[in-house]
Amino acid sequence: MIKAKSLYHLILYSIFFIVILTSSFTFIIIENAFDEFQEKIDIIKKNYSDKRKDLIQADIKNSVKFIKYYHQRYKDTKSEKQIKEEILKSFETMRRDGDLNHYLFIYGFDGTSIYYPVLKKDIGKNLYEFKDPSGKKVIQELINISKTKEGGFVQYIWYKPEIRKDALKISYALAYKPFDWTIGSGIYLDEIDKIVKEKKDEYDEKISNYILQIMSLTIMLVLYSIFIYKNATILIVNDVKEIGKFLKETQQDDNRIKQDRLIFGEFKVIANYAYDAMHNIKDKNNMLQELNKHLEETVNLQTKELKDLVDSQKKFLKNSVHEINTPLSIIRTNIDLFKMHEKDNKYVSNIESGAKIIQYIYDDLSYLIKKDRVDYPKEYIDFSEFLKQRLEFFDGVANANDLFFITNIDEDIYIKFNRLELQRIVDNNISNAIKYSYAKSPIYIRLTYFNDDYVEFSVKTNSEKIEETNKIFNDFYRENNARGGFGLGLRIVKEICDKNLVIIKLESTDNETKFTYRFKINENTTS
Repeated sequence: MIKAKSLYHLILYSIFFIVILTSSFTFIIIENAFDEFQEKIDIIKKNYSDKRKDLIQADIKNSVKFIKYYHQRYKDTKSEKQIKEEILKSFETMRRDGDLNHYLFIYGFDGTSIYYPVLKKDIGKNLYEFKDPSGKKVIQELINISKTKEGGFVQYIWYKPEIRKDALKISYALAYKPFDWTIGSGIYLDEIDKIVKEKKDEYDEKISNYILQIMSLTIMLVLYSIFIYKNATILIVNDVKEIGKFLKETQQDDNRIKQDRLIFGEFKVIANYAYDAMHNIKDKNNMLQELNKHLEETVNLQTKELKDLVDSQKKFLKNSVHEINTPLSIIRTNIDLFKMHEKDNKYVSNIESGAKIIQYIYDDLSYLIKKDRVDYPKEYIDFSEFLKQRLEFFDGVANANDLFFITNIDEDIYIKFNRLELQRIVDNNISNAIKYSYAKSPIYIRLTYFNDDYVEFSVKTNSEKIEETNKIFNDFYRENNARGGFGLGLRIVKEICDKNLVIIKLESTDNETKFTYRFKINENTTS
């Protein structure tokens, strides 16, 4: 939509629109007139061609009737040669002198020219194999079609004496078989161009009149637009300027605009509304200044308190993680020592399972605290062995939850990755699989080459459908609050994958959920 920045621009846009509109109308009218002209030309060509074809056809049929009549009458008293000579002499007598375009011609069935008044030097020549510029054997086709019951038409290219060059021609031929004669006559189709030229001149004149009328209308509309601009817009602009002056004056005093300063009643109403609005703005501005003064002090105080609280929480979390590590190490060490004496004690296994879960949570929190302050260099890792070790770590946890692993791990799969970040991806997925799988169901772990450039690691579980797949990687989001957890694991996984250009694919149905991670084998770019 065109937006006018001023009344002057609005008038210019109006004039521009008028010009475009009239140009469109002109184009439509000319196009319609042209289509009408083409339709008429086609009709004229067809009517002209049909009419001339009917004339030459009737002329040839009458000529054949004359030949037949003359032959029948004198065949008993004169020789055939004498009859033919008298018939040809009669045709020559009846021909209009000086007419080089309309004439009758006669060929023998063998192609010999018998009667050709325009070019008498060809009489007696055999033209059966003669071809026109397009390669058509004209005489041969005329003879063949003349032998049919009603004769027929042949279109070809022939020399036209009047213009001294070849032109398109159509001829009708009919045979008189007792003499082995093909009698024909033709018309040059280029004669219709004269009629077309006359009609084109009429069309050009008609279009000129249309354009003249439309241009006159356009000029009238433009002049009218200028008249509106000169008379109406100047008055409107003056009123707008007065309102502008009034608004500036209102900033200094508190008086309404004098009504006699404006011409249009609508602008008087606008000026009163503007005065009321500015008066209200002043009152509210004073109120806001007072509120802002107190609000700024309150915000600064709350901001300081919030910053102190966040710093305290960070310090508490950092200290908590540090303090957890020591008792957790003691628990893990004593469990290992106890297992040396009590290898199949289920209580010890349960304690070990809980300790491993605490260890996994500790690793997550530790990474979360350090990730922005510590560099994580990449190295070549035997992903196959690494994954087997992590599965061995979680095997006791899975057994304690009545679950078991089904693995499909290709051997000797190496990738370039940071070992600690790879552990966070693997541990979080295995831990979530244990946490959300149905009891006594398998957990499918797969590691294989995807192609020459990628390795694919996937974890599939029999579990409830994840409804909010677009939120599952958000901070503190948990699909099932009843199963516990902080909602940080998958967020950490997403950050590591984004940083290392790892492709994540999540598929979840009513019975199955599958997380797939596609690692580039030799990815050395951090984004």
